[in-house]
Parts: sequence; structure tokens; C-alpha cells
Amino acid sequence: MNSKVKFVFFDVGNTLLFPNRGRIHAPLAERGFTPDGEHLRDLECRTKNRFDGMMTGMITKTGSADHGFWWMFYTQLLSEIGLKDDAVRDQLVAGIQNSGNWDTILPGTAEQLQEIGERYRIAVISNADGRIEDVLRKCGIARCFRTITDSGLVGYEKPHLEIFRQALKSMNAAPEESLYVGDVYSVDYLGSTGAGMQALLMDVPGAYRSKGVLRVESLRELQTVLRASHGV
Repeated sequence: MNSKVKFVFFDVGNTLLFPNRGRIHAPLAERGFTPDGEHLRDLECRTKNRFDGMMTGMITKTGSADHGFWWMFYTQLLSEIGLKDDAVRDQLVAGIQNSGNWDTILPGTAEQLQEIGERYRIAVISNADGRIEDVLRKCGIARCFRTITDSGLVGYEKPHLEIFRQALKSMNAAPEESLYVGDVYSVDYLGSTGAGMQALLMDVPGAYRSKGVLRVESLRELQTVLRASHGV
């Protein structure tokens, strides 16, 4: 990452906010299944790498990158816990695609975003259902961002270049002066770099430790990288 960065755009899901697993996985709990956190983290890592390798085919099959990823994730999860029920899988996919179910926020997130916002102009680009601003407001961080670009409102979903272009335009930001922080290599990293932006992966579960791309595992670590890029 070079020192030209003036704008930082953030993904939301698995970058700033995380899924409310208790609510989303209620259909599993009703059937006596409660996947543990370590299993879910390991499956997320495996799914991300598999999804990245199958990206084009999955978009063709399901109609969107977001749906394709979660369809793959929950199909595999049900297979591994021994529950073969397509209706349950579809419930889980629908639940995790509901923005309102992404309301788990790590302690210190608002404070760290405010610190980043003191040095950069920050914004959001999210694949969502048109309601991500409401969720960010509920979680107390909407005020941190100058603009919020939601695929459900603009009509384009990452990795389509147009969603990045519209977000850049909303901030009057040059691509080469902009950094995008997201969690999926094929969607966030390749999508944003394809739009001329710089990119960094928020890799909380460690899916991309051997990928050879710029990555962090927390907002605190992101701040360290940003400071280093400016020689601070």
C-alpha cells in the first residue's frame, strides 16, 4: 500500500459487523444442532478459498456472489453435521442475507473507526439488501462514515466495477487515492483493484494467511498498517 491513500472504504459483513449466529442458526437449534465457533471459523476459511476458485461458476449458478458464497457455506455445514435438508439450508441462507441479522459488533469498533476517520475520509461499500445504513446506525457506527453505498439500493453488487465507481463518485475520490477493506479475495480484493483502488483484506479467521496479499485480522492492526504506510 502506498502513501497516497486519502480515502478508506469498508465492507461491512465480517469486516465491521458479524452475524448474529444465535438468531440465524435458530432452525438448526430447533433440530438439536449447535455448530461450535471453531467449526464455523474453519468452514469459513475453507469456503472462502473454495469460493474464490469457483467464483465465475457460482455467480452463474445462483445469480449473485453473496448468495453463492452462503449457499456453498451452508450446504457444506449441513453435510458435515449430518443434516440433509434443503429447506433448512435455504432458511439459513435467507437468514444470513438479512442485513438485520448482522448486528454483532466487536468492542472498540466505533472508537477505532473514529480514530481512522480523523486521518482519512471513510465510507462503506456493502453487498446488502438496502438496509445496511439502518443496521450501522443501530450498532452505533453509521455516523463514522461520509457515505454508505448499499448494493440493494444502487443495483450493482461487488465485484461489479460499477458499485465501486458509484462509491468513489459519492466521495469525489480518485481510485488511486482510495483503499478498500473487505473480507473475500475474489469479491472485495479483486473487485476493488479492478476498479483501480488499492485493497487490503480484513481476514479475521485467517483464511488468507498464505495468500501473499496485504491483510490484517483486526481494525487495530489496520491502523498499524495505515500508520506504517505514512511513516508514522
